Amino acid sequence: MQSKAQSLAVAAAVALSCSLPVTASASSTDAAREAAQNPAVSQQSAVSMSQRGTVVTRKTDKQSGANGYAVKEEVVTKPAASKSRSKAAQPSEERYVENAQIFQTAQLRREATSPNYRLFKGDSVSLLVIGFPDGIGLNGFTVGTDGYVQLPYVGSVKMEGKTLDEAKDLIMASVGRYIKIPDMSLQITGYGPRRVYVMGEVSKPGIVSLSIDSMNAYAALSAAGGWTGDGLSTGIQIMRVVDGTMYWRKLNMKSYARRHDLMQNVVVEEGDILYVPHSNGIKLGRDVLPWFNAWALYKGLTD
Repeated sequence: MQSKAQSLAVAAAVALSCSLPVTASASSTDAAREAAQNPAVSQQSAVSMSQRGTVVTRKTDKQSGANGYAVKEEVVTKPAASKSRSKAAQPSEERYVENAQIFQTAQLRREATSPNYRLFKGDSVSLLVIGFPDGIGLNGFTVGTDGYVQLPYVGSVKMEGKTLDEAKDLIMASVGRYIKIPDMSLQITGYGPRRVYVMGEVSKPGIVSLSIDSMNAYAALSAAGGWTGDGLSTGIQIMRVVDGTMYWRKLNMKSYARRHDLMQNVVVEEGDILYVPHSNGIKLGRDVLPWFNAWALYKGLTD
């Protein structure tokens, strides 16, 4: 009789634990088995196991014997599904971000006059070396399409992205190992063109080349023939890729042209993309007047 009571107590404990979904770590498997064998295991112990990392399931099987029913039990554990796994599958950061702050408002002054101007592909620079009226074998250079220039005694040196002061220090440090140079001055004599992509509802979509004096969105759109009658001039998008992330903002060029809103004309850089979307608005001259004229002609013939 006592054996039957113990068996019923074990069965009740197993039924209680199976009705509540619990989890436990792999190291808690023995504790789970012990809890199943001990009918005095409390619900609090089961909850503490549920705060760990392994799912515990119990299989029970009643078998009849000479002394009544005996409960056969098996404890099965498996790792719980990690919630962080679904988060890891998502991209860690946005790759298409609307950010108006990254685009500077175009100024009327020339960017080339800025002391912080950085050399670009196609820029031409003249050199004047103090103490060498005939030069040092290099009176100037043009930055190649790869961003490098050829210096005497030294060879290929990268100049793209450097200011004039940085280029001067680099030349004096590299060539100065072979020739003692008291000082030198550099002057930009020409600027390489910049390429900007203008797509969508413009007269001549494609790649446009801009001079250093016209690096702004309005000039780029003008170089592409301007937006067409089907173009949405109030929602033009400019896009720029920086470190693998594409930043964009909307430009209201209609407001710039008619209301002189200077904030809508921004500086463009090499590789920027301007896109003029299609306007779904109804044009009076294109969509309404032809039908009205046809109707008037029909009325004139039938009346």
